[in-house]
Amino acid sequence: MSRVDQVRRRGSRPRGTARIGRLLTVLHDDLWTWRADPLPPSVWLRWLPHGIVCLAAVGVLLGDAAQLNDHSKLSPEFAFLIALGQAAAMVLALWRPVPAWWLSLAATVVAASAVLVQREAYKFMWPWTSAGLIAHMFVLLLLALRVRTRVTVEVLVLSALATYVLQGLIGARNYQPTGQLAVILFAVVAVLGTALRGRREARAELVQQTSLTAEERARRTVLEERSRIARELHDVVAHHMSVISIQAQVAPHLVKDPPDELKENLAGIRENALEALTELRRVLGVLRSEHPETGEALDAHGEPGTDAAPHAPQPTLDRIDALVDNTRAAGLTVTVEISGRRRPLPPGVELSAYRIVQEALSNVLRHAPGARAWVHLTHLPTGVRVEVVNSPPVRQAPPSQGAGHGLLGMRERVAMLGGTLTAHSLPDGGYQVSAFLPADGTDHPPPDDPSIHYYPEDGSR
Repeated sequence: MSRVDQVRRRGSRPRGTARIGRLLTVLHDDLWTWRADPLPPSVWLRWLPHGIVCLAAVGVLLGDAAQLNDHSKLSPEFAFLIALGQAAAMVLALWRPVPAWWLSLAATVVAASAVLVQREAYKFMWPWTSAGLIAHMFVLLLLALRVRTRVTVEVLVLSALATYVLQGLIGARNYQPTGQLAVILFAVVAVLGTALRGRREARAELVQQTSLTAEERARRTVLEERSRIARELHDVVAHHMSVISIQAQVAPHLVKDPPDELKENLAGIRENALEALTELRRVLGVLRSEHPETGEALDAHGEPGTDAAPHAPQPTLDRIDALVDNTRAAGLTVTVEISGRRRPLPPGVELSAYRIVQEALSNVLRHAPGARAWVHLTHLPTGVRVEVVNSPPVRQAPPSQGAGHGLLGMRERVAMLGGTLTAHSLPDGGYQVSAFLPADGTDHPPPDDPSIHYYPEDGSR
């Protein structure tokens, strides 16, 4: 033998030994256990399977004891003990299937060895008696119903191996062989039990998925309601608080030589309004987050929601004048133009158009101090177009602590109705918000692309 072959043989031995060691470890972990695995009660008649197994165990006990005593010439006491072991394995398999298999196999090996010693036995069934074969089939079925497929295969292979050793290697005289039939029946029972276990697990997984789907549906409903509440809080409360804050800031300049007490009161009003806005933004952040403890924001599909509040009348385009008057009182110069023939619109379209104008004007107040604004509503046969444009700010806006929920809310409303929205800066420093809302809720393209409206120096359009 060459040196290379010797090295190869030396290297192959540990590898093969390691594989055998791993195999023995797997068999030890799977089969050398006393783990309890009770058979679950039936859905229709809860303890019917347990009753059937116990009745079959009584039949195996009586039949196997008689067969071993009469045909195999074993003493009645010894035959009864072997039959008792096989019957007990059936009952034990209801709670501990792997130990029950060991007990059944051991009882069979003892019975086969005892019958082999008896020279008076003639034409006996060997190595599996009919009752012992039935008992082992019950044990294999109960085991395959509850353990992994790998364990079932291991048990089946070891049962076939024990049968081969007894009948094929040891053998006996004047007997009726039952080894081939036993292995075939064991394989059928193992396949049947594995299939039933897979069906039961698939059904349990389906029930779990259905439960998870119901929970997810309920969770999404809660998130949609929270998003709707957040949107309405932002559109209504935040707008009015912004107007209060700005009015409190502008009011001292409208009075000649205002007293210090008035200035102090107005400053307190503005400070309280700003604090309320800060707290409101924090609440909105919690409502708009999917997980309040982490602040994870919802995606675009997680905030559909509906527009109608259940307990309060919602504003429509008929209240645009009141909205504009309120904004003018805050110091913003606003011009309104309405074109086209007014047609009945769905409540969602009316509310969304109003909210878009409201939010756009609030943004002008916050981010464009001293600017002028133009609101243009165009009623079309297929819907309504809303356009809000403001001029460049006269002075720099104070830093805003908002999280940008205003534009997000407008985009959500428009997307929910199947419309289009554009919001962008103008070349001269102004800003334009333009939206088209279809009247029937379908995705109609606007009749023409919204053009940028510029404003002349005198403020007219």
